Amino acid sequence: IARLLTNHKRSVLHPTPLIVRMPIKTKLTEALGIEHPLIQGGMHFVGYAEMAAAVSNGGGLGTITALTQPNAEALRKEIRKCKALTKKPFAVNLTLLPVVTAPDYGSFAKVIVEEGVKIVETAGRNPKKFIKFFKENGCYVIHKCVAIRHALTAQRLGADMISMDGFECGGHPGEEDIGNWILLAQAARKLKIPFVASGGCANGAQLAAALALGAEGMNMGTRFMATKEAPIRPEIKKALVEGDERATTLVMRSVGNTERVYKNSAAEKVREIEAENPGDFMAFRHLVRGENYRKSFQETGDTKSSVWSCGQSMALIDSVPSCKELIGTIVSDAETIIARRLQNMVVKSKL
Repeated sequence: IARLLTNHKRSVLHPTPLIVRMPIKTKLTEALGIEHPLIQGGMHFVGYAEMAAAVSNGGGLGTITALTQPNAEALRKEIRKCKALTKKPFAVNLTLLPVVTAPDYGSFAKVIVEEGVKIVETAGRNPKKFIKFFKENGCYVIHKCVAIRHALTAQRLGADMISMDGFECGGHPGEEDIGNWILLAQAARKLKIPFVASGGCANGAQLAAALALGAEGMNMGTRFMATKEAPIRPEIKKALVEGDERATTLVMRSVGNTERVYKNSAAEKVREIEAENPGDFMAFRHLVRGENYRKSFQETGDTKSSVWSCGQSMALIDSVPSCKELIGTIVSDAETIIARRLQNMVVKSKL
């Protein structure tokens, strides 16, 4: 296995190049026809065609986030744009979350099928209708879950694979606060369908560990935000590089829709309001509007004025490589750990 990696901290501008000569083959790579067992998960105001295509062209599975688009026809255009940017497989994420005004999920789902997308990442509550719809139309469905009981339900409903999302994740970790060290081991014991690790994932050591725990690959969100192709302001990427495992916080716990976000003054204000008015979403709604962090991501780069999702994996981010470089680094590091470090720990008995 070729490994061109130094021990010093990689430069933000000049990540160490890697050559991957022995790709890791798993049920994920085999089922989806991708080179490496890495998925870029759905991310609001990040999962555009350019992002998805860059990941897919790098050998992973890129994902367009449906609800980042204002309507189903805009999603259609985004899917077509992605098709023009890559000939490799990509997915579309459809997340079902409790919101004041629900989008027309049905029209989004219809466009996904009409445009011939064959891989769908579903997430959120009550997925029965949509898992059934996508399966009836020949799609491979990866359902993201934060609890084993939810994964078992998705399995019963017909999902092909589970993305097991630990409490470390950015965005919505659910209300049960279970980390991946337990979730993945439990998934391997309980599930009959394959699963991937999601939440807090960022490097090759974690990919090797996830495979050892029974996963077929790894889903990353925050780590892909800190790449050259990620369509967000450089100030946001810089914040991810400089952040550590303490740089996130949890908001909206009092309304049963917990979200892990960047720890800043806007998030702290939400927490203060929740402490004073638990369960009153309208009291802090103005602070958690998606438009606020769209402006931060795409216009101002202001890391402090909005509530924006990210995970604890930022502790493991020290560079802003291209998607291809990042994928190559992760897979090469995992290969080295599996083929060298772990193999050398197994010794023949002298008895």
